Amino acid sequence: MSKSKFEISKETGPHKRLASLVGHWDGTTRTWFEKDILADESPMRGRMTMIMDNRFLSYEYQGTINGKPFEGKMLWGYDLGNQKCQVSWIDSFHMGTGIMQSEGNETGNGFSVLGSYGGEGIPEPWGWRTELEIINSDQFIIRAFNISPAGDEAKATETIYHRISL
Repeated sequence: MSKSKFEISKETGPHKRLASLVGHWDGTTRTWFEKDILADESPMRGRMTMIMDNRFLSYEYQGTINGKPFEGKMLWGYDLGNQKCQVSWIDSFHMGTGIMQSEGNETGNGFSVLGSYGGEGIPEPWGWRTELEIINSDQFIIRAFNISPAGDEAKATETIYHRISL
């Protein structure tokens, strides 16, 4: 009997790539509020688990920014039917009470997704591109970029993680 697309993806495809990140991670997050002006650099701790029969990667993190604690969660998935990576993101600093939905593609060593945000004081939505770069089994990087309505990009955050044992 032939294997389903999902079974194949868990063995050799994007779901296997997501599952490779399961574990506990320590890292450093750098944050920029203005282009090329580093505003904060602080420790970050993350935990990755697969949920729902390895369909989705749940990423929870805690850290500080400018000395104040914050936390967040991302849910990463790969929609085999549409061949798209999908992400839902919440956190207590950047997102406030909103949920950002992003969608994108696999890259050579990870995933890249694009979402947008707006609200009071933001007359036109801004883009937010998130890249997940898997360096090896013990290191990955999450980068995010603000994209102005005119299309100008600037790095907003970068977290470099290293696997830890608890």
